[in-house]
Amino acid sequence: MKYKISSSELSIEINQTGMEISSIKSLHTNTEYLWQGDPTIWSGQAPVLFPIIGALKNGFMIYKNQKYAIPKHGILRNSPKPVLKESTENSLLFSLVWDEESLKLYPFKFELEIKFTVSGSKIEIAHRIVNHGEETMYYSVGGHPAFNCPLHEGEEYEDYFLQFTNPETDSTWSVESSGLIGTDTKPVLENSSALSLHKHLFDDDALIFKNLTSREVTLMHKNRGEILSLTFDDFDYLGIWAKPGASFVCIEPWLGIADSVDSNQKFEEKEGILKLEAHQRDVKTYTITILKEK
Repeated sequence: MKYKISSSELSIEINQTGMEISSIKSLHTNTEYLWQGDPTIWSGQAPVLFPIIGALKNGFMIYKNQKYAIPKHGILRNSPKPVLKESTENSLLFSLVWDEESLKLYPFKFELEIKFTVSGSKIEIAHRIVNHGEETMYYSVGGHPAFNCPLHEGEEYEDYFLQFTNPETDSTWSVESSGLIGTDTKPVLENSSALSLHKHLFDDDALIFKNLTSREVTLMHKNRGEILSLTFDDFDYLGIWAKPGASFVCIEPWLGIADSVDSNQKFEEKEGILKLEAHQRDVKTYTITILKEK
């Protein structure tokens, strides 16, 4: 089931399955900004990553001497279990709550609420994580929205670039064929605030940034200027990815990261893992803003 909300500027659709955004459309130009999930290329659109980001070493993590085989990117992606809790003209609140089946994969009594709110040209995606259990809960959460690029007929992928708020000097970490993070790095940004897009940029998988100072990145067209921006103040890592040669780009705010090749697989020691004490809650938010094209 898909639900629609709107503002004076935008129409947004959310798929109840996976609590995933499935459309971001301008009411003025009818432009669709979100990748529409061509299954012959990549069927995703904006999957929510919880309670892990990426892959686990050997396909499982260890917690209290037990092995738990959490699928890549977690248990929410493609899940039919989320329920709609509240809806207004411009907001939707969905929830996924632990059950006996989830405990076999992820041994914590969690609740994940996601509230989508659209106001003018801005979409706010707020993740509320609750620990209903009696012990410390460990988790990661992240976004994976894919934006159409190029956006209009007659354009090329190379017409676009990503603009960071600050000049950045950062490297990407290698990604092994297993999906694990390798030990090698490759310089990508050297005192630069712009990252040019081209069809071979992702030949070695995603670009993974751990040390950015910027907390906003803008998709730009070389002639038409700003297209959209993603602000991720609450998130420590950023992934940039597309299927090589595909007509989209993913801008992915993460709290957490895939296992490294030398991981000890202990969940509480996993890089980037967050913890939440018994009966506590936290909120992690990012925003997407559609900007007026020239």
